[in-house]
Amino acid sequence: MAKMPKIGDKAPDFEAETYGGKKVKLGDFKNKKTVALYFYPKDNTPGCTKEACSMRDGMKELEKLGIQVLGVSTDSVKSHEGFRDKYNLNFPLLSDKSKNLVTTYGVESDYGSARRATFLIDKTGTIRHIWEKVNTAGHSDEVINKIKELGL
Repeated sequence: MAKMPKIGDKAPDFEAETYGGKKVKLGDFKNKKTVALYFYPKDNTPGCTKEACSMRDGMKELEKLGIQVLGVSTDSVKSHEGFRDKYNLNFPLLSDKSKNLVTTYGVESDYGSARRATFLIDKTGTIRHIWEKVNTAGHSDEVINKIKELGL
């Protein structure tokens, strides 16, 4: 398994599929937005639902701060679309069925899914903070507070 990148490292670039077959690349946000790239184990599970809904509920403030939220799991795009629709999620969920992202970012669980972790990536593509322990119900607040603290 690959080692997790560290704070100060350049974030590994990626391309992944989201809703309707659309592709999202980390490079799409370079010099435009700070990215909160959060990995989670599985759609429609209690902790993952709390985390996704926290991000959804904090979206107005996150957008005001120039943050692009991207959720990643090894679930299919179809599963992500159902999860998005069920909980009115207002940000992209990326499908990593190949496990390229979870491996590259060093967050593969013992079960082959993603383990919970969030990478805060600034506009230059540098990792500025990593959460390996996440308060699922208040994760958007954790991200907002860290962005303000770092002045991003």
